[in-house]
Amino acid sequence: MTVPADVVLLHGVGLDHTMWHRVALEISAAGHRVHAPDLLGHGAAPDAEPGTALAGLAGPVARLAAGARAPVHLVGFSLGALVATRVALDHPDRVASLTLVSGVANRSEAERRAVAGRLEAAHRDLASTFDVAVDRWFSPRRRDAEPGLVDQVRTVLRANRPASYLACYAVFAQADAELWPQLPRMVPPVLAVTGQDDPGSTPQMAAAVAERVPRGRWAVVPGARHLLPLERPDVVAAAALAQAEGRPLEPPGALVT
Repeated sequence: MTVPADVVLLHGVGLDHTMWHRVALEISAAGHRVHAPDLLGHGAAPDAEPGTALAGLAGPVARLAAGARAPVHLVGFSLGALVATRVALDHPDRVASLTLVSGVANRSEAERRAVAGRLEAAHRDLASTFDVAVDRWFSPRRRDAEPGLVDQVRTVLRANRPASYLACYAVFAQADAELWPQLPRMVPPVLAVTGQDDPGSTPQMAAAVAERVPRGRWAVVPGARHLLPLERPDVVAAAALAQAEGRPLEPPGALVT
């Protein structure tokens, strides 16, 4: 019989807890307790101040973990993956496992310049960057198959408080450099999952994270881009459940390495 665990789902920059509804249903159906908070600066959470650091975003998540009845299983998407990593490094006794979905790590100089350019564009004209982000995040096949879903994501992006969004995007643009030197001391097991066609959170990054932590593994989802929790919730839920239940990774449709 499955022992119920607390699984915490952390969304990406500019999004909120609603991006997890498909994944949360599958994890709940497997008998686990799901928590999907809004990160600082997003949704119903308080604003993020300019100069907010990764530790500031991680603080409320760490407090949530401290209040759980047992160590939690963190599942972080994009910015949420960085936050989850910070919490796991700082509070290894409160984190049972880490699932990093479409995460970033050890960006190259070219990748760092690209994300800095997107941040600069957001400062100049925030609204125009949201359409660009949606095009980058979804595969063409998913955009055509579910235009309503794409519109929902666009609506969430447009509801952002500009100052909070920019503060959090700055964290997303820089925090992988903060975390990379610390990954060898990671205590919980780590699973990194990304889309084969994700231009920003690449399969090479997932492989590098899995190699750098003491207990790491990684998987690539063919034909998918960035928004795996919406494009392939079956794979993301299967990955999170494998971590939470200590099982081999057998997500449907994923290339496991």
